[in-house]
Formats: sequence, C-alpha cells, structure tokens
Amino acid sequence: MMKVQDLARELGQHTKDFIKFLREVDIKAKSGNTKLDRDTITIVRDLFKEKDAPKASDTDAEEERNRYITLDVTSITVGELISRLEVSTSEMMRAILQKGLLLNLNSEIDQNTATEIATALKIDLDFDTDDVAPETSSALKDKLTALETHQQANSKNLSTRPPIITIMGHVDHGKTRLLDTIRSSNIVAKEAGGITQHIGAYQVTHNGQKLTFLDTPGHAAFTSLRARGAQITDIAILVVAADDGVMPQTLEALSHAKAANVPIIVAINKMDKPDSDPERIKQQLSQHNLVAEDWGGNTQMVPISALKGDGIDNLLEIITLNAEVLELTADNVCPAKCVVIESNLSQKRGPIATVIVKTGTLRIGDHFLVGNKYGKIRAMFNDQGESVKEVLPGAPVEILGISEVPSPGDILEVYENEKTAKAALSKVAERVQSASLKSVSLETLSQQIEEGSIRKLNLLIKADVNGSLEAIIASIEQIPTDEVSIHILHATTGSITENDVTLAQASNAYIVCFGVAIPPEVKALASESGVTIKEYSVIYEIMDDVKRAVEGMFKVEYEEVQLGEAEVREMFKFSKVGVIAGCNVKSGKIKRGEAIRIQRDGKIEFEGKVDSLKRFKEDVREVAQGYECGIVLDGFDKFKEGDLIQCYQLVEKKKTL
Repeated sequence: MMKVQDLARELGQHTKDFIKFLREVDIKAKSGNTKLDRDTITIVRDLFKEKDAPKASDTDAEEERNRYITLDVTSITVGELISRLEVSTSEMMRAILQKGLLLNLNSEIDQNTATEIATALKIDLDFDTDDVAPETSSALKDKLTALETHQQANSKNLSTRPPIITIMGHVDHGKTRLLDTIRSSNIVAKEAGGITQHIGAYQVTHNGQKLTFLDTPGHAAFTSLRARGAQITDIAILVVAADDGVMPQTLEALSHAKAANVPIIVAINKMDKPDSDPERIKQQLSQHNLVAEDWGGNTQMVPISALKGDGIDNLLEIITLNAEVLELTADNVCPAKCVVIESNLSQKRGPIATVIVKTGTLRIGDHFLVGNKYGKIRAMFNDQGESVKEVLPGAPVEILGISEVPSPGDILEVYENEKTAKAALSKVAERVQSASLKSVSLETLSQQIEEGSIRKLNLLIKADVNGSLEAIIASIEQIPTDEVSIHILHATTGSITENDVTLAQASNAYIVCFGVAIPPEVKALASESGVTIKEYSVIYEIMDDVKRAVEGMFKVEYEEVQLGEAEVREMFKFSKVGVIAGCNVKSGKIKRGEAIRIQRDGKIEFEGKVDSLKRFKEDVREVAQGYECGIVLDGFDKFKEGDLIQCYQLVEKKKTL
C-alpha cells in the first residue's frame, strides 16, 4: 500500500496535479492520503511513464496494429481485455476516454462495448460463443446503450416510449419542490429535513404525453446516486436557484449529465425571490460551456418558480419537444429488460426493487435474473402505490419476488420460463458485485494497518434503502484515516436485529441506524450488552458524529509550552528541606508543581518538577520575571552556579479532522 502523495513525490509531481491525472484514468483518489494497492501502483507507474512518451510511438503502434482477434467469452473486464488485445494500459484508457465511457480496469463490459473499444484501437474483434449470460457490467450507460442499439437493429415491434427525465442540482435549490409541483403532490413533506435521501421515480402525463421523472439527491453525500440517475436518463433537468447561483453539486450534476451525453435543460428556479438574478446564473453556467440560447448558445434555460408554479408548463413543453426530437422507441413485445434504480429489504414484504423498464413488457409471473439473483414477479406497484399487472417501457415500477436484495444499477432480464432463467443463472460470472455494498477500500485499508500504529473505529450500518447505504459509506470514506481507521463490519438495508447487536458487542462497534425501526427487544438487548445504537434521519449528522468519534480516538500528543527561565546564583543547605537554589527569574514565570529541566553547559542535567518555591521565607505559587526566589526540586540537589532552570507545561494537542 502507498499513499497518493508518496507516489506523487516518487514521480516528481505535485499531489494536486497527480490526483487530477489519476482521475483522468478513472482511478479514484479523494486526497493525498488515499491509499493505493500494489496492483494499482504498478498500473499508475506504467501509465505515468507512457503519459509523456512521444506521440509518434503511439501512432506507430496503432498503424502497425490491424489484427483480427476472436474471444470465447460473453463478457470481459477491461483489465482482461488489455491482456487479450495485447495493448498497453495507457492505450486502452485513452480509447475508453475518447469514447466517453465510464470504465475502470475492473469494469466488466459486454461484447458490444468491447468491440467498440477494439475498433478504436484498430483491432477487429469477434466473439465465438453460443451462451449469452446476463450482463453484469458496472458501466450502466454502456449496457443500456448497447441494449437499445441491439433492440432497434433487430426488432420490428418498435413503438414510442416515454422519456426518462432526471432532475439534478444542488441541495435546497428546489428539485423536489419542482417535481412536487409537476405531480401536484407533496413529496417534500415526506423527506427528513426537506432533503431528498434517495432516488424517487414518478410518471406524469402532459398534453397526452407520458413523462418519467427521476428525482436525485443534491446533498454532497449522494455523488453515486446522481451519477446513476444521469446514466439512466434521456434528458437532464439541471435546477439552479436564481437567488443562490451555481454551487459545487450543481457542477457535479452537470459533469454527470455531460458524461452521460444527454440533452441538458436548465431550470432557473426561485424566480419569485426578490433577489433572483437569472442573468448571473447564465453567466456562471457559460463558464462551464453551458451557454443559453438567448446568449447565442444552444442550451435551453427556463425561468420558473416551483413554489408558485410559474413557468412549469413552458418547462414541460420544452421537455416534450426534446423527447420528440430524440425519437425514443422500444420493443414492447420482447422479453423485458429493466434497470434497478433502488432496492431495500422490507420485514413484511421481503426484498423489494424499484426498476425502470427499458424494453419489453414486464408482467406478473415473469421469471427473471437481476445481477446474480433469481426471481419471479409476485406483485408490482406503480408510483401511486397501485397494484399493476404489466408495465411498458419507460415506466417505473416497484416489484416483489426477488430472492435477495439486488444492487442499484443491476440489469433485470426476463426469461421464457424458470428453467431457462436458472440455466442462465448458473453461467453468471462469480465477479458480479455483491449487493451488500460493503466498502472495499475501507476493508483493504483496515487489513493493511500496522499492528498498534493505527486505532480502529468499528461501525455497523443499517439503512432504509441501498441508495442511503451507498451515500453513508461514500461519506465515511472521505473522513481522513491516518491515525484512526474506520472499519465497517457490516452494512445492509433493513431493520436492526439481535444478531447485529451481538456482532457489535463482540467487535466493540457502535451501530448506525438510518431511517429504520429498532424493535423494543433489540433496544433492550443493546442496553444489557452495552452496545450503542444511534438513530439518524439526515446523513450529514452521521458524518458529524463519526468525525467526533474519530477525533476522540486520536493518540494523545503533547506540546511543550514554555513558562519561564531562572538562573541559579547561589545554594543554601537546610536540614529540613535539603538544598535550596537561590535563583533570579530571567523571563516569564516559575510555577510550583510544574515541569522543569536543568541545562548546564548546553546539556540537560536533570528533568523533574518544582517541589517548593519560596520568596524570602514564604511559600509562594509562582515568581515572575525580575524577582529572586528559592527553588527546591524533587529528586535533585546538586546545583551549580550558572545552571538554567527552565519551567514548562505539557499541553495536550487538540486534533480535528
């Protein structure tokens, strides 16, 4: 393991520039303290060596390469593809970045994506396999694009489907209020603290046209959710408050929308505020290559007031027109394929997933695979909570009948019957990511801790839905862990159980509960076991408490604060007290009971404490500069004229994150 800042130093780079380079090649590095494993370090060194290599050599390599390669797999990771194509890591990452794909070395890609990348490298790639397993790539946008491209090329049953619109932006800029106004409902009131905590999917009808909306959180903790929302969507609505302006999460949401290559419509909200300034918003966005139409650009920016409803009809009309231009179609006859946008475990109903149908018609009784899990649809509910029997492309629906809780971003694929579904299940690669969502980077960190050099804060996390769980883990990952490691023992959705308490007790952990119930018997067991359970409804409060806990576990360090210095002028011997050093205080103060050191000829002769301090015959607590005094030390009486007695305090250093 090596810290990013140490590797940057080795390669002669400033840490800030080096982190930017890592992000360009899709290696996550939040700060200079982020630790990289051995394989990643090797890859980074190779990438960095080739980064500044003459471009002619890359060109020569490309010109020489005009090969034909056949693979006998249905899916492959980027790292494996590098080996099979016999190309360098830098060439592969460059091709991926040029294609605008969101992949890293561990991403598993399907045949279409692999072929597209190989073509960019001037390699003819073909696949020789009769078995097609369900897609398991984490590159969600690529899977969905490949799915729709294949469907449109091979289907004769295409029909128009509703557009999927994602509402994105900074916290408290009015995203949920906008959706609330569109739906004429009251979603905002249901969210703790008025902050959206996970993705909601809703469908409305405008002038006879169905529109599917995703509401993504704006708080900084929800980066992964915003990224997922942008990858699923057809049109992105970027909400910016006219009285507040462009903020950090505004730009982050914008980057996700751009990476997903979807049309962006800006909704300039809160126009009802007296200090609203839409022109300032346009100017700020223009600095990020988003230029309004009335400024000569091609981005539609619509002034609205989600609170009063002003401009909403105009916004919906623009969305509808954009959808018509996109000519969104889907085959509603073929077996359904859907994407999971949210999931959780219900004590009453079992594993539940919210999905959006991308192609085909989803029906009660369908046998399906989602990730590496089998299921049969027992019940479906639309966004109004109504039971439905079938769902067409472009619509969101909540489904029951999954064997386990799937991961958001998984593809749900329907099969003809149970036999074919389970046959496909046996062929699913073992590398499918687990839905438990434990943080790999935190686990790796805890395993690499030197014995005794770093302390551990053990956590057990229970959340209402996987989206919240992801956000909590992502936020905890950002807490500096140089001295105190944060170890997530267990992280799942659903209510806390007695087994959770038992695990926490055995591991000296405390339990974080977000939006889940705590049964009375579990509370009683926790109280008896001395296990701390903390309940939260807003994620940033968890972060504050975890930071305070980490700060409380720092190793205690002290810093020396000088109080004063005295010089020994003569010595007096008394039978009752021993040797008294007659001194003159040269600076500061000498205080009784405080630490001292004696310096003689530039060397430390003794360290101890002031046992007694006298002015004439009186005992005193302290003597200031310019005054004479008698000093008796505990354990030392061999003074010499000219000795310097330095008095100081050891003060605990306060550490904060």
